[in-house]
Amino acid sequence: MRQVRAFVSVAQLKSFTRAATLLHISQPALTVQIHKLEAILAVRLLDRNSRTVEITRVGRDLLPVFQRILRELDAVIVDTRALANQKHGVVRIAALPSFAAGPLPALISRFRRAHPGMSFVVKDAIASRVTASVRSEEVDIGVTGGDAPGDDLEIMRRSHDQMLAVFPAQHPFNRKRKITLKDLSEHPLVLMDSETSVRAIVDAAFVAAGLLAVPACEATYMMTAVGMVKAGLGVTVLPASAKEIRAEPTLKSRPIDDPAFRRSVLVIKKRSRTLPPAALLFLEDILAALE
Repeated sequence: MRQVRAFVSVAQLKSFTRAATLLHISQPALTVQIHKLEAILAVRLLDRNSRTVEITRVGRDLLPVFQRILRELDAVIVDTRALANQKHGVVRIAALPSFAAGPLPALISRFRRAHPGMSFVVKDAIASRVTASVRSEEVDIGVTGGDAPGDDLEIMRRSHDQMLAVFPAQHPFNRKRKITLKDLSEHPLVLMDSETSVRAIVDAAFVAAGLLAVPACEATYMMTAVGMVKAGLGVTVLPASAKEIRAEPTLKSRPIDDPAFRRSVLVIKKRSRTLPPAALLFLEDILAALE
């Protein structure tokens, strides 16, 4: 590229002296660069005598091509330096719906005020799909739930989310101070999809107690579960961070008085992979939010 830049400079300025000054090299060094490029291409690019420099026919044909290459290369270098200096970039993140609809929008808003050149790709998905997206490197950061996701993924932060029983205001649970696993087992249940981290917690708690969680209805999305509860189809179990609980004023919620009803919330990345500068910068905000 030094040789290409040398040729373009001489061709544009029509002077070895001015081109050498522009490139901050000596004229002999500039001449060597031109000769090397001509040797590589096996053609003469410049006709030079003691007073003038003229571009050959082949040189004129190649000049616009070399100029475009240099413009594109310079643009890439400028963009890469801006990225490294955290002036712009794309943060790709997959997150549990409760996190994606809960604290994440406020985190992104605050981050973009400080870094207006940054943009985001957010994939809200159940825990297994969040983990798969990080593993395939479709995203750089994941906020998932449940147990350790595997040796190929690195846990950057572990937090916890309390599980709540959600029910209509007129439900008998509204008269209870505490709700137990036995209480849940005596009422119809609206449970999340079997691939979700919330459902895994409910199933594990019931199995540990020698019970079987049999849903009256199943839902993939929390807002759907909330709608089913509102319609009187049963009681659901959702994380306290879920905004869907507070979106419906006719429903009530109580913590479940059982240590098994706590969900691990994990911030993960692909092990041994370097995060892009934008993702690395935003990771600091996520970790702080989950302290």
